[in-house]
Amino acid sequence: MNATHADFSWPVRVYWEDTDAGGIVFYANYLKFFERARTEWLRSLGLEQQRLREQGAGMFVVTHSDLRYLRPARLDDLLWVTARLLEAGRASLTIAQQVLLAPTEGDAAPALLCEGRIRVGWVNTEDLRPQRIPAHLLTLLAGNR
Repeated sequence: MNATHADFSWPVRVYWEDTDAGGIVFYANYLKFFERARTEWLRSLGLEQQRLREQGAGMFVVTHSDLRYLRPARLDDLLWVTARLLEAGRASLTIAQQVLLAPTEGDAAPALLCEGRIRVGWVNTEDLRPQRIPAHLLTLLAGNR
């Protein structure tokens, strides 16, 4: 997963609540950072998840996550969290995501801290059963690969 090919990037500052006693980001919080970036990526495309759910169109739920941790993020770090659509199926999406340390003066490039692949499925809002992603959503999402 190469950061230079990411379609979407969202800034995240590391706060106390994100860290463990040593001031290092707790490993599970990377999933929260990924969730925020995916939500803002959808919002940037005009897709608000709450509105989709309220309209009865359905909603995305995480069905699988696979993360690799490379370097720690620390208190007060400025991070860039990316999201890039890898695959769009009839009822699911696979999204590549990264957490990068924003470069500071003198740094040549952002440092890769964590990377992952997240699979989300589309479900009915009433019974949470899988269903096909509406065609107009797939067209919008696939057009932004």
